[in-house]
Amino acid sequence: MPASERLITTCPVGCGARFEVSDVDLPEGRLLRCSACGQLVSQISETAYRASMQAFDSPEFDRPSPAEVERRRGTAARRLTRIGKLLDTTATRLKLLDVGCSRGDFVAAAADLGLHAEGVEPAAHIAEGARRAGRTVHTGQLEEQRFPAHSFDAVTLFEVIEHLKEPIALLRECHRILRPGGVLLLSTGNGESWTADAMKGRWDYFQIERDAGHVSFFNPRSITLLARRTGFSVARLRSSRVKLLAKGQALLPAYLLAKLAAEALNLPAGVLGKGHDMLVYLRRQDD
Repeated sequence: MPASERLITTCPVGCGARFEVSDVDLPEGRLLRCSACGQLVSQISETAYRASMQAFDSPEFDRPSPAEVERRRGTAARRLTRIGKLLDTTATRLKLLDVGCSRGDFVAAAADLGLHAEGVEPAAHIAEGARRAGRTVHTGQLEEQRFPAHSFDAVTLFEVIEHLKEPIALLRECHRILRPGGVLLLSTGNGESWTADAMKGRWDYFQIERDAGHVSFFNPRSITLLARRTGFSVARLRSSRVKLLAKGQALLPAYLLAKLAAEALNLPAGVLGKGHDMLVYLRRQDD
């Protein structure tokens, strides 16, 4: 595809370096890699990207089962405890904003733990559903909310930045609304994970038909550069999980062997930053 037709034409991290063609082959073309930071980006057109993003305003989007709700609540409690430790306070004293909050499940879990928690969700239908469920959720982009500077102790971005053509603007707005020393917690996939190396274009995280809107794939180096360029330092970066095959990609015996091998690799992947799930705690630096 000609560069003029692509959604992303420059490194989202702000490197200004040239793109190289990677070996990750997808229907829209091979992923491109920034020669400076290793960031992977899709060659998708803006029209196709916008069509994909419509999935997030579907009435059926993100309707977890009761068991999944409980799992998410446990995950939320652990993450909020970590934020409290980084801020040297109890989690219940925090004022938190979840950006891209979907139906507001994390907002609800934080509120149930005693936090003042709000969310921002650009998908109008989903945001309205969150409000009907009693969650404090604003509709629109973060920049449109015009929160006062230093409004929050913590901001969270779960599975958001991989959808963005230009994440720098969003992180700068997060920096503005956080108090000095505040924490930004984000999660995203790791484009330099053992999963990405093993599965390449078969990894569902790279496939926009499976994971709508995924166009930009970070790694520990590129996420650290993004943090520095937007006024943050990395307080904690952890990766987890390895997958070598997905169901249906091989006969059952081969799949089960690959699953056992992946489980054996989980611990070293976490130590070496090669897990495919990244969880990054950033601390706002003083102006």
